[in-house]
Amino acid sequence: MVHGEPWEMHLMTRCAVVGSPIDHSLSPAIHQAAYGWLGLDWRYERHRVGAADLAGFVAGLDTSWRGLSCTMPLKQAAVALGVADPVVQTLAVANTLVFDGVPADPLTTRVYNTDVSGLVSAVRLSGVNGVTRAVLLGNGATARSALLAVSQLGASQATVLARDPAKSAALAELGQGFGVEVHHLDLGSVPGPADLVVSTLPAAAAAAVAAALTAELVVDVVYDPWPTPLAQEAIRRGLRLLSGLDLLAHQAVGQVEAMTGRTVPVEVLLEAAQSELSRRRLGRAGAVSP
Repeated sequence: MVHGEPWEMHLMTRCAVVGSPIDHSLSPAIHQAAYGWLGLDWRYERHRVGAADLAGFVAGLDTSWRGLSCTMPLKQAAVALGVADPVVQTLAVANTLVFDGVPADPLTTRVYNTDVSGLVSAVRLSGVNGVTRAVLLGNGATARSALLAVSQLGASQATVLARDPAKSAALAELGQGFGVEVHHLDLGSVPGPADLVVSTLPAAAAAAVAAALTAELVVDVVYDPWPTPLAQEAIRRGLRLLSGLDLLAHQAVGQVEAMTGRTVPVEVLLEAAQSELSRRRLGRAGAVSP
């Protein structure tokens, strides 16, 4: 993933997460923990940026900026801003910009997708090493990354539960390119047993199908509020379960490596995410206490 030597460490190196909304993001806590573990005096910020404003925002950055983590709704807008890695070329979905020169120059900007590798590594660390059949809840940009991830885990079949069959048809065409047969079912249908379920839906939307899902491992991209109805059902039935925190930490490993040229243990990032989320929950509880 990383091109050339580790980034030259200088005093005011800056990175940030961008998206809209953005105040909820745990990325600043995660990346600052990474910099602390690496001994880097870097600063990681958050900025609210819409899809129509991303190119202008990047054009306004100076050379103190090293990279951006791009969350919704920027994962497609980011693709055109630099040289895309093979995963981005395949999916047309990106979550990371790394500036090897002036940020406004697309020839020296690298565009990555670490969501795919993050999901693959999180699933493998959970103890599931092989997947034949997967179920995906939702068919948006995150589902595109999830589809490639399940193919890399060995899946040859994927059932997509979603409301829009046209988007599922686009996923099916994408899946043909890497050997996954994709079938669409209306949200609320019973998909049958699978090795892996990945929900890319909001908690309320996934709740309607939670009881119908059977899998060795359930991955829910939501992490707050937790547990979601889907997670509660997985826990009740004794299924293996991963949350959005696991995915956030694993994909951040790739982002940190792309930006710094160095690797951080995922446990460091996961602990930072959990600590920050716990701090926020305590703050909310305190705010409503009599």
